[in-house]
Amino acid sequence: MTGREKIEAAFSPEGTDEIPAVICYEGIFVRDHWEQLTEKPWWHQVVPDLERPMVCQREVIEKTGQDWFRLPGFYSREEREKLVVEERENGVFRVDLETGEAVLWPAPKIGGWGTGPHSVHPERLVETEEEIDARIPEPSEADPGMLKVDGRADLAEKMLGECGELYPLVHIASPLWKCYHLWGFEGMMIMVATRPDLVERVCQRSLAQSLVEVREAAVLGAAGVWIEECLTDMIGPDAFARLNVPFLTRLVDEIRAQGMHSIYYFCGDPLGKWEHLLAVGADGLSLEESKKGFVIDIEEVVERAQGKCAVLGNLDAVGVLQDGTEGELRAEVERQMAAGRKNGNRFIMSIGSPVTPGTPVERVRLYCDLVHELGGRGR
Repeated sequence: MTGREKIEAAFSPEGTDEIPAVICYEGIFVRDHWEQLTEKPWWHQVVPDLERPMVCQREVIEKTGQDWFRLPGFYSREEREKLVVEERENGVFRVDLETGEAVLWPAPKIGGWGTGPHSVHPERLVETEEEIDARIPEPSEADPGMLKVDGRADLAEKMLGECGELYPLVHIASPLWKCYHLWGFEGMMIMVATRPDLVERVCQRSLAQSLVEVREAAVLGAAGVWIEECLTDMIGPDAFARLNVPFLTRLVDEIRAQGMHSIYYFCGDPLGKWEHLLAVGADGLSLEESKKGFVIDIEEVVERAQGKCAVLGNLDAVGVLQDGTEGELRAEVERQMAAGRKNGNRFIMSIGSPVTPGTPVERVRLYCDLVHELGGRGR
């Protein structure tokens, strides 16, 4: 079976004969291991031409051996005609050939982003519907099919042509998780507790944008959508049921309507929320490994799923993948896959968190090779 066939079978009611191997957050892995993956400069992945990003993608696929890949968006053909990326003495710049404007493109930071859009600390909280509507506008009514017309789907089409044996995936944040990017952590928690009406407003507006992203993913040729969600384990079950489940359910329904599978990645402790996590109706459920004082054992995940959806493994990215012996890695892969077979073979071997910067690329390849070696045993 190809990687794509394995994953598609894992989502099916019959399950898969051969368990696939994946890592979550390929983009983080590539960012943190660039020099181990390729001799090309980091900025080759962001240039407005089709071949250089494709060369980098080939090397990532070859060196990891996993069964899926993240499908990218890209520049339009018009942008490719007028933009270049240049390395100069004082940095890497994106240059507009028409205006001469040069914008510094910071090099990725290993191990995290530091400041920027992923670290939100607003000076004041947005506290009115009018402000929310201004910050989260109605999505454009442009036809998602324009991605193919104007060339923004060209790189995705090229990757699908060369990597068609692997399962193509896109990432979309859950509507509630998008509240973080408006209010930051403290503000998000305050608003959930004191102004749930405004949180619902943000989720409604964010969902509308997410539905457009889903339709665009389908146009790109994605087979699956990874729904990312962080911090929502810190709100109570009732608030979770009101402010999260209805919007997630609508998102999952649209993914299915567009002919794709959904994987719901819930970060944190699922205690008190198991019923809600499964009620969302996603095709796959992915959870973190045990950490931060809570325990998530794959056996319990499978017991709760009862074959109603595919389960993704949550192999410990630090204790096992990074620091474990080869024997410990093999034993944990075997244990997780044995649990997954109890889920009617609806199982995808994965890790609970992104690969750490301290984990060599060769170790990731060993993990994938072990899954492929052991994953075809019996049903």
